[in-house]
Amino acid sequence: MLHTLTSRYGMVVAPHHLAAQSGLAVLREGGNAVEAMVAAAATIAVVYPHMNSIGGDGFWLIAEPGKRPFGIDACGAAATAASPAFYAAHGCTEIPARGPLAALTAAGTVSGWAKALDLASRWGGKPLPLPRLLADAITYAEEGVPVADNLADTLAASRAVLEDMPCFKALFLAEGLPQSGNILKNPALAVTLRRLAQAGLGDFYRGEIARSMAEDLEAAGSPLRLSDLAAQEAAAVTPLSVRLKAGEVFNLPPPTQGLASLLILALYDRMAAEAPDGFDHIHRLVEATKAAFRIRDYAAIDPRHVLAPPESFLTEAFIAGLAAGIDPARAQAWPAPKPDAGDTVWMGAIDSEGRAVSFIQSTFWEFGSGLVLPKTGVTWHNRGVSFSLDPASPRALQPWRKPFHTLNPALALLNDGRAMVYGTRGGEGQPQTQAAVFTRYVHHGYELQAAVTAPRWLLGRTVGAPSTALKLEARVPPAVFEALRAAGHETEWLPEFSSAVGHAGALVLHPNGVISGAFDPRSDGSVAAA
Repeated sequence: MLHTLTSRYGMVVAPHHLAAQSGLAVLREGGNAVEAMVAAAATIAVVYPHMNSIGGDGFWLIAEPGKRPFGIDACGAAATAASPAFYAAHGCTEIPARGPLAALTAAGTVSGWAKALDLASRWGGKPLPLPRLLADAITYAEEGVPVADNLADTLAASRAVLEDMPCFKALFLAEGLPQSGNILKNPALAVTLRRLAQAGLGDFYRGEIARSMAEDLEAAGSPLRLSDLAAQEAAAVTPLSVRLKAGEVFNLPPPTQGLASLLILALYDRMAAEAPDGFDHIHRLVEATKAAFRIRDYAAIDPRHVLAPPESFLTEAFIAGLAAGIDPARAQAWPAPKPDAGDTVWMGAIDSEGRAVSFIQSTFWEFGSGLVLPKTGVTWHNRGVSFSLDPASPRALQPWRKPFHTLNPALALLNDGRAMVYGTRGGEGQPQTQAAVFTRYVHHGYELQAAVTAPRWLLGRTVGAPSTALKLEARVPPAVFEALRAAGHETEWLPEFSSAVGHAGALVLHPNGVISGAFDPRSDGSVAAA
């Protein structure tokens, strides 16, 4: 259903209902949208551990009424010791996807929480104390939380790959495969979060928690060291943007794939279908995705190493040239590059002052590297597998280089005064799902919840499957499926509601103060409002 109200406190959307409630509770106590998001981020790191962790990365887009949005890059860089020579010495011809050698980049998301809170402190008012923001997460880690359906399904699917990872079995599979509704506790993580609440978020990088994590990482065989954690800092960044007929859309610059998300919308804006969810709508978005991904694959790298300014790909002339190469009736060849699967959470918040947050944090693959640090209970991400050991690659591994990131939170300021935050999990699918939701809502007039719920598609690989075909949920009409196949798309069916196409969400602040919210029925989430 569609959630709307004239809000006294604000609204939060998350792919787990407890995270949405944590954020709303902070808004009720007078907290702002950033404080609400930190509370939600801490909670979801506990209750949705397959999708994200405080041992992962994060990115923010934040908008205040009447001002240009700003972004935060909380991406960890490769360890000083991480180099092709390091992996060659370990007998590796490519970076392993799992285990200690996959844990090669610092975890940035907690530094992003700190940066966002610092920037939001300039808004005035009495800030809520950090122990309050982390209180729910501490309780859930210490006392336990029911295993969500999606977590149970993911554990079942990934058990064979992960159960031998250091400490993973002890935390997630100690009593066998948990079922939905079983209680999951992480007492070590509760201690870690309590320490952060008392000592400050910087302790994660330069304090007791950092020293403990560095010891566990080194003992496990990761190249990360205490000095790598100590050097981690989140950075305020200027978002990329593109102007559409309906308004301006914002996303994050490299190393994220935000550029691809903007290019897809800019291309579709030039060739929008007359009706939604038919052949024209899906085909044109898929072809725009192919064009955008070809740019992304060499442009979305460490911002210090970009081959051209990312803004140069968002000019009218460049977009027109890309659009000219799209056939409205036939599919372009798709070379099936090595894709990036991903497990991630996107969340949004809007407070009573109209300040809006689009936020995303992730472990990359489900449970990341699978490495659980025994003394802190932190699961470390594997974002570093985005690097290549080929020194000629645009994504070549180098110490202190940032990896390519699928993460990209989105935000739009529409000409009629609406402000929209939206996003999803899903690796390669993030720009595609964003485009489906945005075009349905903005171009084709869907209600917000209908735009999220309607059947979606994914060009590329799903987790655990090698196919890079165009996959469509089984609610897509068979005639549309066949028309796409006849146009040259390699097509496959997905279940009617498939997590492969992401866990999307969106919030819209209307000029009259009404906030609309939508969550994804494919997730365990909700919209929380008061």
